[in-house]
Amino acid sequence: KLKKSSVLLVGIGGLGSPAALYLAAAGVGRIGLADSDAVEPANLHRQIIHAAADIGRAKIESAAESLRAINPHVAIEPHNVRLAASNAADLLKPYDVVLDCTDNFPARHLVNDTCVLLGKPDVYGSVSGFEGQASVFDAARGPCYRCLCRETPPPDVVPPAAETGVLGVVPGLVGLVQATETIKLILGKGDPLIGRLLMIDALAMKFRELKLPKDPDCPTCGKTPAAITAAELKNKFARKDEFILLDVRERHEFDEKHIPGAVLIPLATLAANMQHLQRGVHIIVYCRSGGRSAHAAEILRKAGFAKVTNLKGGILAWEKL
Repeated sequence: KLKKSSVLLVGIGGLGSPAALYLAAAGVGRIGLADSDAVEPANLHRQIIHAAADIGRAKIESAAESLRAINPHVAIEPHNVRLAASNAADLLKPYDVVLDCTDNFPARHLVNDTCVLLGKPDVYGSVSGFEGQASVFDAARGPCYRCLCRETPPPDVVPPAAETGVLGVVPGLVGLVQATETIKLILGKGDPLIGRLLMIDALAMKFRELKLPKDPDCPTCGKTPAAITAAELKNKFARKDEFILLDVRERHEFDEKHIPGAVLIPLATLAANMQHLQRGVHIIVYCRSGGRSAHAAEILRKAGFAKVTNLKGGILAWEKL
């Protein structure tokens, strides 16, 4: 099972380093590494997959070299990209399990929303100072990350890690939990951290657990999730329901093919052009596969648009009807 499995680590820093090392040593068949940063000396105390000689190198290159040295039979797939709404769905889709090893709220929300969209488990970890958290978000069996943290906190509420710092061994503890949970998911054994939030206090060396229920009003995975299938959209057309179909892809994509009746506002220009949209009308947003449109839907909801829905699977799902 391990050899046939595939995992993607989004971020090869303090969390991704120990998780990747142990997953490669365990024999996971295919490991994807997504990171666009370079190795920096200030990070070496926690990013143990890299060495002093790697300073200045791309993290994915350094990490891939370390993993191949541990297990040359594992296929390492480096992705030198920064996770964005435009590439999230395509990046996550080929893998069985996704490890969220990022260090900021927007990235965590994007990983979560894309995993829910694709039906994949999101193995979450985060650290700050002497404390850490870990959980497994799987909307099919429990809550998602937005059930825990629905919106991105303002920047002044949560100071960046560069200001708060982190004890280097703490992401090691959390990263190992993430690797353990990933192996359990692959093997189908044990009791995964679904619906449970593990909290680690390194100073007191205490591990405590909080129950994390599924939020029925969660906009991503709740009873009335902010998503619609291609078949449901087709039925809306047949009933002649009133709605705005918003395409947030680029102009060249729209010109090549689009759903009839769609209005084009590329994601990059949405904030500057949302005044052209009617606030009282149901807006259905789509892109190629659902990643960009999920981000666009969140932007519109935060701007006060009451009813915004994302087309699950994007135009690719529409074309399969």
